[in-house]
Amino acid sequence: MPASDEDRILRFWTPILLRSILVAASIILVLGLVLSASYTPDYYVGRYYAVRAGHLHARESFARMFVGAAQGQPHSVMTIGLFVLTLVPLARVAFCFLLFLRERDYAYVGFTAYVLAGLVLGVMLGKIG
Repeated sequence: MPASDEDRILRFWTPILLRSILVAASIILVLGLVLSASYTPDYYVGRYYAVRAGHLHARESFARMFVGAAQGQPHSVMTIGLFVLTLVPLARVAFCFLLFLRERDYAYVGFTAYVLAGLVLGVMLGKIG
């Protein structure tokens, strides 16, 4: 691929991809804040006092979180917004990984794969641990 095509991909499509994900995450987070302010303004205060008293809440599965978001639960909507927001660095690194793989620039493929594995592992450990 000529350098001009690579430059066009990096300078045109990468910002569009990243901005689209960022705008989607922002819309979801603002929707969650609006839902929180209008329906359950004292939800987080109640959770704070429950945690201080030693009553920890169980983790929710993705399926349950999406069901909660469909029902308009603010906590689920904002959590999904944060998950979408974590896609911004993941998408950037994955996009570069594919571009370097296509260019057969194996040194950068290795570096990018290492960073991508660290980001994916960090997301997985954040969900697990």
